Amino acid sequence: MTTIHRPAHDHQVLAEIDVVQTPFARKALAALRIGFGFTFLWAFFDKLLALGFHTGYDQAGQLDRFGDAAFINGGSPTEGFLTFGADGPFKGFYNSIAGTWFADWGFMLGLLGIGLALTLGIGMRAAGAAGAVLYVMMWTVALPPETNPLIDEHILGAITLVALTALGAGTTWGLGKVWNKTDFVQKHPVLR
Repeated sequence: MTTIHRPAHDHQVLAEIDVVQTPFARKALAALRIGFGFTFLWAFFDKLLALGFHTGYDQAGQLDRFGDAAFINGGSPTEGFLTFGADGPFKGFYNSIAGTWFADWGFMLGLLGIGLALTLGIGMRAAGAAGAVLYVMMWTVALPPETNPLIDEHILGAITLVALTALGAGTTWGLGKVWNKTDFVQKHPVLR
């Protein structure tokens, strides 16, 4: 977006370069995109392997890295939170899908796919949309949020992913430019 300024003292018209096109802004958006990508990837690997940062503790509270809580060992990444953390108007729904194969696999594949796409800067439209939906769903698990009656980090994350997608953040420090030029993506622009 270009902004036109008309100085009061003369009739000259000045145009500002779109802020998003400046190298600093593009790099800042890329850093934000990669940071969000790593958060999704980290959540995936922590749940996959029970690395002990949020996943990997047994019933007694003892750390059990790579143990029974690991998804690769049959642990459920959704059961605990959706069973015991759900509250509010959607509690019954989330309790009913807690630990089911489709909730577990959907969550894990979502974390991996969104994380890879954001980190690499490819498939930003799909990753942004899927990530925003996942964030909003996570927000609805426990309503109202504990720290604010309306908004929390999940809503801010959803808004951020939409903004990163809208601003083409995958083309700086990512494979977005190359990805977007492929014949397949040209024929299917939803994959940009």
